Amino acid sequence: MQLDGKTAIVTGAASGFGAGIARAFAAAGAQVLVADINGDGAAAIAQEIGGHSTPVDVANGASVQAMADTALSTFGHLDILVNNAGITHMPQALEDVTEDDFDRVLAVNAKSVYLTARALVPHFKARKAGAILNVASTAGISPRPRLNWYNASKGWMITATKAMAVELAPDGIRVNAINPVAGETPLLKSFMGEDTPETRAKFLSTIPLGRFSTPQDMGAAATFLCSDAASMITGVALEIDGGRCI
Repeated sequence: MQLDGKTAIVTGAASGFGAGIARAFAAAGAQVLVADINGDGAAAIAQEIGGHSTPVDVANGASVQAMADTALSTFGHLDILVNNAGITHMPQALEDVTEDDFDRVLAVNAKSVYLTARALVPHFKARKAGAILNVASTAGISPRPRLNWYNASKGWMITATKAMAVELAPDGIRVNAINPVAGETPLLKSFMGEDTPETRAKFLSTIPLGRFSTPQDMGAAATFLCSDAASMITGVALEIDGGRCI
């Protein structure tokens, strides 16, 4: 029960890593607001874990503020914010990515971190406490060819994590990131371009432990980093990648 009595928002939690984090948080004793652009999916996960749900477009300021308001009215206060929602573009030459796809990737993967901070950091500052976890990627450390602007968005998230950690530490707010390698999530096919035994084998050959990241892997790491057991840890970008970045 590492998170007993804690309250949390997890974005992009209707599926994949976000759902794994929401499940782990609930199992550790937290009250969780499951937030996702897929409102029905969020409601299903919330029902499963005994939590709450809200639809959210993390790239839209008004929507993010509504999510924050829902969390505070539901829980009374917030302890943990997990910025998990993310998207990618299809693998292709960097100059072939459309402007619309570029804007969408940066809005969901980068602008969302700014929007959630704008909505919730004042609350954390008032309480002199809070844990923010950004779900970045090994792509931000060791970029894969043809995922160019996705790589860049995750590198931005890692730098933002460190910048936030330094600035917010005097207010008792910790900010960390986790860097998963690709996993069995709805984004896997987009990362690989196609989902075939051959492409999977090629992808897995770059991971020394020989398997993809799982939602359970992310949930375990997120639970620790957002718990009081990690009270001296801030500004880290923890690789959960089976050795991919060695």
